[in-house]
Amino acid sequence: MTQQSSGQEQNRLSKIYTKTGDKGTTSLDDQRRVSKTHCRIEAIGSVDELNAWMGLLINQLKETQTLHDRLYKPLESIQHRLFDLGGELAMPGYQIIQESYVTDLEVLLDELNENLPLLKNFILPGGSQLACYCHMVRTVSRRAERRVIAAKEAGEALNPPLMQYLNRLSDLMFVVARVIARHSGGEVLWKQSQKRRI
Repeated sequence: MTQQSSGQEQNRLSKIYTKTGDKGTTSLDDQRRVSKTHCRIEAIGSVDELNAWMGLLINQLKETQTLHDRLYKPLESIQHRLFDLGGELAMPGYQIIQESYVTDLEVLLDELNENLPLLKNFILPGGSQLACYCHMVRTVSRRAERRVIAAKEAGEALNPPLMQYLNRLSDLMFVVARVIARHSGGEVLWKQSQKRRI
């Protein structure tokens, strides 16, 4: 955690609790105090949860050397960018997430997707525990994206690459889940129930 004063370098907080949020508010970097349910804080919280799931996925990669060698560094880099993304949300008027970060995700996505067979049916979030963690990252990424969009629709100024990054990340994690599932148990295809008009 860091705090920043205008024109001064960042200093690490030496105290974990400050009691300033005991009444249900918190501060943004532009000195606004807002409710902890404010749309921007909801977005920050969802990105924080997303980062935690990414950390769990990265940790579990250690169990499979082949997948670890292929995915660890890219996912670790993404985890750092997610922390940057949360920081940008906390600092209205600043930009951290760049278009090049979005391009990096697209390049990785195309690379991983190139050797996967075409899907002829939807897949379920399963296949292995590791693949399930990927789907958790994917779905929380989608929620974080929705929270960011809600903040923008509420009038918060947000930079386009930030929203694009979350959108590409959820796409990437779908592909990563496919790669992992095919390596460790196979993909679980959806068995469609019969439908009828009512």
